Amino acid sequence: MSTVTTAPRRQGRGGRERILAAAARLFASQGINATGMEQVAEQAPVSKRTLYAHFRTKSDLVVAHLQDLATTGRTLESVLLREDVPARERILALFVLPPADEAPVRGCPFIDAAAEFPDPHSAVHSYAREQKLRMVRLVTALVTELGCREPAALAEQLVTLADGAASRAMVLGESDYGRHARAAAEVLLANALPGTD
Repeated sequence: MSTVTTAPRRQGRGGRERILAAAARLFASQGINATGMEQVAEQAPVSKRTLYAHFRTKSDLVVAHLQDLATTGRTLESVLLREDVPARERILALFVLPPADEAPVRGCPFIDAAAEFPDPHSAVHSYAREQKLRMVRLVTALVTELGCREPAALAEQLVTLADGAASRAMVLGESDYGRHARAAAEVLLANALPGTD
């Protein structure tokens, strides 16, 4: 007779944090739709009752996961808020993905989530869209600070490059793929500065 070993359940506080940490690991390694709620509970480890007390639905868990990524600065966009880094360098840092280590290369978690929840009215898709619009606003503010011409259009071009580079890095499994988009971003920025034609 074989036995299945699972992680021991832990009592007390911190269940929500353990659930979010387990969800983050599982979503990154196998995708959102491939991850079941029972699997999250087992990896947390918490009871299913505790899991559903914190997150009534999987959609609630995914939105909380995305909010946690955004508020803890674990996304590429977080560099845009770093006031200790010059504006131009903050923009160019969008094209530097974290090293892959042993984990698979992942693209933008908001784009990944929107792709797995394609209904534009779903809570997950809506939150992902809000974050991508926030990214454009942040880049627009930075290129305006630099004095670039047509900042709104330039910001859209830069975030499109960043999102495309992150997606291609994930598909190709190349964490340094952003170097190609960074070269294009440098040209866009140079051409948009006053006094250049």
